[in-house]
Amino acid sequence: MLIEVLKSKIHRVTVTEANLDYIGSITIDEALMEAANIIENEKVEIYNITNGERFATYAIRGERGTGVIGINGAAAHKAHVGDLLIIASYAQMDFEEAKQWHPTVIFPKNNKV
Repeated sequence: MLIEVLKSKIHRVTVTEANLDYIGSITIDEALMEAANIIENEKVEIYNITNGERFATYAIRGERGTGVIGINGAAAHKAHVGDLLIIASYAQMDFEEAKQWHPTVIFPKNNKV
């Protein structure tokens, strides 16, 4: 049996930009992505602490060290500059393997590792 478990979490980052005219996705500082074990194009769930919105998209790499968290495309209606977010990704694994699994969770300060 496979179950879905938390793989990675970036806890409490601030949206730095929102761009309605972009195709879609969330731009994340490359250093944050590496620290959280999230790769480019990986599906991520976004939990907006500020307004309660929740949505799924995919991660794209932002410039390293900038602290960028950019909400792109239609999702820019769900999160605005200054909003606090949790970014999470999940993985499927065998039930027994999942019992031993430990997700990568980071707690950035000012959007920096």
